[in-house]
Amino acid sequence: MENFSLILAIVVVTALAFDFTNGFHDTANAMATTISTGAMKPKAAVAMSAVLNLVGAFLSIEVANTISKGLVDETGIQPEVIFAALVGAILWNLLTWLVGLPSSSSHALMGGLIGATIASAGMGAVHGDVLVTKVLIPAIAAPLVAGLAAMLATRLTYRLGRNANGEAAKKGYRTGQIASAGLVSLAHGTNDAQKTMGIITLALVTGGAIAPDSDPPVWVILSAGLAIALGTYLGGWRIIRTMGKGLTDLQPQQGFAAQTSAATVILASSHLGFSLSTTHSVSGSVMGAGLGRKGGVVRWSTATRMFVAWGLTLPAAALVAAIAEYVTSFGAWGTAFVAVFLIASSAAIWVVSRREVIDHTNVNDTDGTTDINGTEVAADVMGTAIAAVTPPPPGHVEEPDTEPATRTATV
Repeated sequence: MENFSLILAIVVVTALAFDFTNGFHDTANAMATTISTGAMKPKAAVAMSAVLNLVGAFLSIEVANTISKGLVDETGIQPEVIFAALVGAILWNLLTWLVGLPSSSSHALMGGLIGATIASAGMGAVHGDVLVTKVLIPAIAAPLVAGLAAMLATRLTYRLGRNANGEAAKKGYRTGQIASAGLVSLAHGTNDAQKTMGIITLALVTGGAIAPDSDPPVWVILSAGLAIALGTYLGGWRIIRTMGKGLTDLQPQQGFAAQTSAATVILASSHLGFSLSTTHSVSGSVMGAGLGRKGGVVRWSTATRMFVAWGLTLPAAALVAAIAEYVTSFGAWGTAFVAVFLIASSAAIWVVSRREVIDHTNVNDTDGTTDINGTEVAADVMGTAIAAVTPPPPGHVEEPDTEPATRTATV
């Protein structure tokens, strides 16, 4: 059994907390389209996803090894660095969850690890070749490949089923959606759960608890799988709403094509050891499916906000982690201060989120907001704010106020 120090125990607990936020942050990747098209009830969908995330955690350790052995020089950092990295990743996950943006938990973790490592040991401690080939290139390629595959699959699906009975075909595609959603959940477990395994393994190595170049111990695999499964079951309903209703309106045929394409990309990346963002893959496939249906649209205002969040994820998490690492370098009181700050910030974000509760009972609801095509769109915090300050499109004529300027009291 590993010899644990107090700081190592703190790092492991914080890593599992990140894994938990990863679960509810990324539930939308597997289940948003299934829920939005009505193929499964919301609670049943997240329960199935949670179980398959746990199963997927045991299928591979290639991504875990990329993080624990490849991204940074494990001989140049201490457990406090891992702790600081996790602080940056957790806070970014919670902030993007609050505003309903499907950003990448994977890149938040990578950014946190890179920022904390640079602050502690300098640029030389980051393996740039691994960062480029196994993190940055997949980040760009994954949504493009998944989107193109989903667009072609959607067009093929509609072409093959053009003479099929409408209701029977929809029922069949809903069944296919359930199967493909399960595949995405399994793929998510093989990729995202492993990232926490890799972080914990890296912490154990830096803390001297296990030998360098060790694979994740069984208890690490099990605890990481359980943490992400629990987070998945609770459901990131805010992001599910954005992914299922905010990007495009999906029919069962599109949902099936999107999920199958995303699952294929994620599983292939896990096999190759790429630290892929499942969020990027699924978002790309959803947009591709939206473009693949004749008359389908993608709400580019929502997509643009999402792209901005993707671009900010690595540097934002890195900056927070670097600051956290600087504070922890002052010793035990610095580490305690960062821990208290993390807990207080997380609690504050939770309190703010309670002002507008989104859960399984209203995840598919809309507030009457429409896009420029007149299609009803689910509300989100950032979308409402941006809509309030965005000028109307050219040629738009303001509707006259139909309410009387004054009201006469009735006696």
